[in-house]
Amino acid sequence: MNKMSALPTPPRAEKRPHRYERHGVTIEDDYAWLRDPGYPKVEDEDVLGYLKAENAYFEAAMEPHAELVEALFEEMKGRIKEDDSSVPVRDGDYLYWWAFKPGEQYRSWYRKPVDGGEDQLIFDEPAEAEGKEYFRLGAFEVSPDGRLAATLVDDDGSERFKLNIRDLASSKDVETVTDVGIGQPVWTSDSQGVVFTEVNDNWRSYRARYHRVGQPLSEVTTLYEEVDDIGFSVGVVRSQDRSLIFLATGDNTTSEIRFVPADRPDAEPVLIAPRKPNLEYMVDAAHGKLWIVTNDDHVNFRVAEASLDEPGSWKTVIAGSDATYLRGLSAFRDHLALTTRVDGLDQLVLRDYANGATTRIPFAEASYTAAFGSNPEFAPAAYRLSYSSMVTPGTVYDYHPGEDRLEVLKVQEVPSGYDASQYATERLMLPTRDGKSVPVSVVYKKGFDKDGKGPLFLYAYGAYGYAVPPSFATARLSLLDRGYAYAIAHIRGGDDLGYQWFLDGKLAKRTNTFHDFVDAARGLIAEGFTGPGRIAIQGGSAGGELMGAVANSDPELWGAVVADVPFVDVLNTMLDDTLPLTPGEWPEWGNPITDRAAFDLIRSYSPYDQVKRQAYPPMLITGGLHDPRVTYWEPAKWAARLREVKTDRNLLLLKINMGAGHGGKSGRWNALREGAEAYAFILTQMGQA
Repeated sequence: MNKMSALPTPPRAEKRPHRYERHGVTIEDDYAWLRDPGYPKVEDEDVLGYLKAENAYFEAAMEPHAELVEALFEEMKGRIKEDDSSVPVRDGDYLYWWAFKPGEQYRSWYRKPVDGGEDQLIFDEPAEAEGKEYFRLGAFEVSPDGRLAATLVDDDGSERFKLNIRDLASSKDVETVTDVGIGQPVWTSDSQGVVFTEVNDNWRSYRARYHRVGQPLSEVTTLYEEVDDIGFSVGVVRSQDRSLIFLATGDNTTSEIRFVPADRPDAEPVLIAPRKPNLEYMVDAAHGKLWIVTNDDHVNFRVAEASLDEPGSWKTVIAGSDATYLRGLSAFRDHLALTTRVDGLDQLVLRDYANGATTRIPFAEASYTAAFGSNPEFAPAAYRLSYSSMVTPGTVYDYHPGEDRLEVLKVQEVPSGYDASQYATERLMLPTRDGKSVPVSVVYKKGFDKDGKGPLFLYAYGAYGYAVPPSFATARLSLLDRGYAYAIAHIRGGDDLGYQWFLDGKLAKRTNTFHDFVDAARGLIAEGFTGPGRIAIQGGSAGGELMGAVANSDPELWGAVVADVPFVDVLNTMLDDTLPLTPGEWPEWGNPITDRAAFDLIRSYSPYDQVKRQAYPPMLITGGLHDPRVTYWEPAKWAARLREVKTDRNLLLLKINMGAGHGGKSGRWNALREGAEAYAFILTQMGQA
């Protein structure tokens, strides 16, 4: 149903002239009024009226396909184990795990003594979410003595979490510490205090605080507050040996970390190394030393050690390498556990402290994703890992280093059935216009003909150094079983091929990201996977910006576009330093306020500013009214301008979640239904339904 003749007239937002000047250039923004001046409260009747009209139009457009949405939803739901549970993890005297009860949207959390005993329900998310349109458990941290838990809950999608202290024996909250918490709280060694972070009015995590359980909130101590750089955010983390609490601040390119003893959190914080532009480092502690991963002398990072007395004096343990990208470490009693990447593939390595010998944990497939899992103990008997590939369901292993053996603890179940032998995966290196090669992971059902006629789904992100993993996902089987190939383009802006791959897709090199995506699509066409106009594409947030950019530049390639919470009003957002997160984004995108070159570049690709009078493919755009990351007016303004300017009659839908934020609706079934809607949109617009 590409045409809109059977639908009511699409909503048209009123044009209200608004203009301003920057760097001698006049910017016209006739839809600026869609930003409610009272934000974060959205009460303007005209704004709400337009959003509701768009939502009504979305419902009208999707209503004829309700059966398809329901069929897709039931397919997807049938592949998810309703009573799924995690593998228990030892932490102190208890084994901890979560489980879904049949039919429930949210997890229940349990524990039992290591030495045996009854299962104990310690946090019941379904009960906590009762009657709430949105619910998200952001953290659940049990005190070292096992008596208390610090919980963080967001019940409106705003990413401002209420921090409660819960008595696990009674399952009752004994106090509320803050209503504006965020991140992961950390307990002190004696289980009597909690260190946590708070967000300010600009949604920035700006300070670390210490609360002694039972003490008046007026006596809460601020351990560190970020006042020098409004783009920096603060976080707290406990060292693997539990001796230290790290107070970290930084932005997307610069780090600065302090530490306090976990048994004396109110001691004067010790600075490890002062902030320096583009210097990043991560730290853990074990055996009386700091273990540091840093990019101070190599773009792919090195590993160093330092004493607690001279934390800024770093001695190289593992030198930086062009071939090996060092991404992180955890310092356990017997090994440094290193997370690395070689040729775009995850490598998990254990390094012996005494002699420096290393062991790479073996995986058999040619393309996969792997990571160290939950390992809270300092001296585990085995290391918990997670693993999957495009055809292999998620697998939980324990790796036994003394035996060099992987023990399978759990393989993701697909209740409705899944036969991996019916699917094939490939990893391609496709040429780009500037002579690079971009990795593309592809999966399809065997029998897929590479005759250039098949439909293809192409996904990417391409920002902040996030590498989209070539992992397993049950939802995509609904496309594969309908004849699609599914591809992930590992474009610049992610760190798939090393940290330089990330650097080559940001700031002045941002357009490489868009070009890589288009060139990957053309490469897949050349390889026979599909043809122009037979490609459905999807991306969210910064990946939504990507969707907007390539819809503007190469609309003829795409058969359908899904842009989730898209960051598309890039120029206006980056020019507005009163917005909550803008200053912290300048290291990624550039500061167009002070830098004319950044202004010109952002203006040249900003999807909202570059909407053209041309034909666009069918488009589904989503947003969240309470989204603090990509504010609701970005997708709303973009949809309004597209409706005004585009010359085609293809379907354009805007759906704004009125009770959710950046991640869409909460709950596993609600999120799954939104995925079913997106797939139904793709299938109907591409003529497969």
